Amino acid sequence: MNAPVTRKRCAVYCRVSTDERLDQSFNSIDAQREAGQAFIASQRTEGWIPVVDDYDDGGFSGGNMDRPALKRLLADIDAGKVDIVVVYKIDRLTRNLTDFSKMVDLFDQRGVSFSAVTQQINSATSMGRLMLNILLSFAQFEREVTGERIRDKIAASKAKGMWMGGTPPLGYDVNQRQLVINEAEAEIVRGIWQRFVELRSTTELARELNRKGITTKAWTTVDGTFRPGRPITKQNLYKTLRNPLYLGMISHKGKTFPGQHEPILDQALWDQAQAILAVEAGLRASQTMTRHDNESILRGLLFAPNGDRMLPTATKKKTGKRYRYYLPYSDKKLGRGTNPFGIVPAGQIEALVLEQVKSALQSPEMIQSVWDEVQKLDATAQEPFVVLAMRNLSAVWNELFPEERCRLVRLLITKVQLRDDGIDIEWHPTGWSALMKELAPNSIGAELREREMEAMA
Repeated sequence: MNAPVTRKRCAVYCRVSTDERLDQSFNSIDAQREAGQAFIASQRTEGWIPVVDDYDDGGFSGGNMDRPALKRLLADIDAGKVDIVVVYKIDRLTRNLTDFSKMVDLFDQRGVSFSAVTQQINSATSMGRLMLNILLSFAQFEREVTGERIRDKIAASKAKGMWMGGTPPLGYDVNQRQLVINEAEAEIVRGIWQRFVELRSTTELARELNRKGITTKAWTTVDGTFRPGRPITKQNLYKTLRNPLYLGMISHKGKTFPGQHEPILDQALWDQAQAILAVEAGLRASQTMTRHDNESILRGLLFAPNGDRMLPTATKKKTGKRYRYYLPYSDKKLGRGTNPFGIVPAGQIEALVLEQVKSALQSPEMIQSVWDEVQKLDATAQEPFVVLAMRNLSAVWNELFPEERCRLVRLLITKVQLRDDGIDIEWHPTGWSALMKELAPNSIGAELREREMEAMA
């Protein structure tokens, strides 16, 4: 008697890169699916049966794994619902060698094999895997060459002054893939340039534009999606004021070419604005420190009373003295004074938080709370160790290196909320337990702490 045939559940995966012609009664997805189903039917004697679900990705690139049907297929494989994956061609599954390696690893872990209808390849054999990798290498090469061709075409088109798509700039509409002046918006654009020349400040100009309700470009995409305008920020203004497109030029990789669209601005007004921007840039370079190191220990942790995130910044005066602050995010985007809370001296607020951490290390209530959490994670832990570790750390807290205190603050704290009358600190749920592990006897953290204490003695 013949041995019983084991049933193998087969899933057909289909993909096309473009959504064109998918609305036709019979399209590429349908053709791939029918070929896959026919291939499964031809293997019925081997126990192959199709699964009920369809895995179709129409209009998705094979260059990445961000595809809904593929994610669903991988989830079903992980759940043990699929034994064999069938595709029309190998590049329907992916065109990326790295992504394919990840998929094959998942297939191996779940005992799943892979077959391509037109290429007669089976990943269950070593020869099949070799052929898969060879074919996929060519598929990835084809994708990269296609990308190079597209980039070359964009560069050549921009050199001819053609608009190559994207969000239309304020002052222009897109008609048959060409920029056409929108007269109402063009008047706003000219007004922005004129006011900037008069005010000589992007901060004041951003405030004025927002008071008037002037926003960035509101437009409707080709597929009918409406994109509303947003409040104009200082960053928007810098980008707009430096955009040579308003002079009738097209820029690409630092070069500008005469455009096929009409200019909104004249050269004299453009030159005036650029001269002011050059002076403003020089002042910012000499007065503002934009690069922040580990001394900004509350970066990402500090919030204003109204919930606005506080960003570290620093100013260097003519005397050479440097002052550090935390600035509300809205002030950075829309100009100083947008958030009524204002700036906070960095040294004062950081000292207050560091003092709170030190107090927590000494607090009986916090010690008891930490001990309770440590017990949940480690039943063998001993209470004297937790108490002694926290007390020893508090004793040397002020002498720790700034980098180490910064690291510990980030380990223990998730948020520092400013109030009009003080601060609220949100402790990290597992931060204290993680710290106790570092300070456990014979651990690297405990040895380093002992060395620091010996060096200070």
